[in-house]
Amino acid sequence: MDYPSPHLMPRRYSYAVLLAAVAVGLLVPRLANWLLGPALLLGMLLLGVAHGACDQYVVPATHPLLARERARYWAGFLGGYLGLAGVVLVLWWRWPALALAVFFGLTAWHWGSADAPVAGKHRGQWLAHSLLRGSFLFLVPLWYWPTETQAVVNGLLALAGAAPVSAAGYALTLTWLGPLVLGGHALLWLSYWWQGRAAVAATDALEVGLLTALLVVLPPVLSAGVYFVFWHSLQHVQRMSELMSGANGEAVTGRRILADVGFFLRRSVPLLLISLLALAVLYGLAWTRAASPSVLLSLALLVASVVTLPHALLVTLGMDAARWRR
Repeated sequence: MDYPSPHLMPRRYSYAVLLAAVAVGLLVPRLANWLLGPALLLGMLLLGVAHGACDQYVVPATHPLLARERARYWAGFLGGYLGLAGVVLVLWWRWPALALAVFFGLTAWHWGSADAPVAGKHRGQWLAHSLLRGSFLFLVPLWYWPTETQAVVNGLLALAGAAPVSAAGYALTLTWLGPLVLGGHALLWLSYWWQGRAAVAATDALEVGLLTALLVVLPPVLSAGVYFVFWHSLQHVQRMSELMSGANGEAVTGRRILADVGFFLRRSVPLLLISLLALAVLYGLAWTRAASPSVLLSLALLVASVVTLPHALLVTLGMDAARWRR
């Protein structure tokens, strides 16, 4: 079975969490925030924030020769990471609309490429899957929850002091993005089937169906949180734990995942504590100014956008190098 990899992608555990979240949304929709909120908050701290707190280990694990001299490596890593974060801050300050487009576009690419078939035979298929899956994750909420999705986007622009996107702009995006993404998925599945990889196409279609249910049943903030924590972040933690520990090839079990999460968290402690402290100070300052929940959400997205660029580049150029070089 070449997709999903039984060693690198514990997708069946992500499937189970997403199905449970969908069940909550269907059976007790009015209590969804209360029932899913605590799990999301804990998961955001232990997986969401933490999944980027081991970025400093990506290069040593994937290109050890570049990290032989520790002082030079750390100088280059911190300089590059903070420099890219600074570029994003400048974009938000001078050109917030461009910064928003870069953030959502880069997030779509990063989420989609992280989900791509591990054993994909062609670079073109990996690239197509990365773009299509990532775009799909943004397309469904915009189509099914237009008011809520537009409120999130415009709230982020308002925080940056930019004009909101008009309803006509969202409608235009749906008009061209919808057929492109849906048609692209159909062609991608046909290409798998043409290669005799029907199981790959079936698994990918199953995932699209499961994600559609999540994105339709739960409002955008909840569905994005569940996906980010229990799909994207969990699988990234699993991949990084295997890279750092050299435990590739072991079967993925529930006990193994817990061990990998613990292994990952122990190594992410320094940056994780710094990140949590910075977030606590930032939110404390916002809270003293009586910030509304929508402002706090926009602030969280703004903070996330600052580190998305260096994090996504490290994953694409380091962890996924074998895919785009194929």
